[in-house]
Amino acid sequence: MNISKLKHFTLLTVSTLIMAVGTYFFKFTNNFTFGGITGLAVLVAKTGKISASDFSFIMNMLLLLLGFFVLGKKFAAKTAYCSILLSVALSVLERVCPMTHPLTDQTMLELCFAIALPALGSAILFNIGSSSGGTDIIAMIIKKYSSFDIGKALLVSDILITIAGCFVFDIKTGLYSFLGLAVRSFMIDNFIESFNLSKYFNVVCDDPQPICDFIVNELNRSATVVDAQGAFTGNEKYIIFTALNRPQAIKLRNYIKENQSTAFILISNTSEIIGKGFHSV
Repeated sequence: MNISKLKHFTLLTVSTLIMAVGTYFFKFTNNFTFGGITGLAVLVAKTGKISASDFSFIMNMLLLLLGFFVLGKKFAAKTAYCSILLSVALSVLERVCPMTHPLTDQTMLELCFAIALPALGSAILFNIGSSSGGTDIIAMIIKKYSSFDIGKALLVSDILITIAGCFVFDIKTGLYSFLGLAVRSFMIDNFIESFNLSKYFNVVCDDPQPICDFIVNELNRSATVVDAQGAFTGNEKYIIFTALNRPQAIKLRNYIKENQSTAFILISNTSEIIGKGFHSV
């Protein structure tokens, strides 16, 4: 297994386990019903016939099997590992560390972790092109055979499950679940944006060659140089455009400050860098 595959496998494992911890210790114990299969599992567990962890396991396995036959082997390769690991982790946690009540008496604090940990895990998975299965499998199947708006359908199902929580448990728990439902998607988006956040440089200088050499040879990136002219002095100038990750951005900024103190630097945030060259924002 090469380094790239090992890194990918590690990210899959860590992100899925983060989701499992957040779901089991904070979502299940507080009866929060937002979010797909695990939200439905909380409702089913109220009947006392099956635990939330075991219901999640059974449903995820059934959906995974359905996805395998309908969507094929390529789907299984991307989703099966995370779906199985999440299901097994929830069942193992239930048996190794049984929970009869929440960890604390601070419901809002518990809700924060019930949202943040699964959102972080999901964001990592989405960012590397994978998912933990569950309702994502249903969405993929619907997408394959129809032009139906899957996002709205999944949102409606989440809302219905959350509303049911208000009646099965109490209005306080239901309102916390609605809050979790509202915040979760925003948090996932913010996590993904944070993972891909990079720095976009506009460097106005008199001599671009040393800076470009540093970018290419020391940072292993590339840049675009254009001719410019000072509006006040009329002197010939050059503008260097490049996009870097955060550690590289710090190195370049420090290099320019030390070697071309007269250069003007404008740094802004950009969402992603693809490849090694410069890409427009």
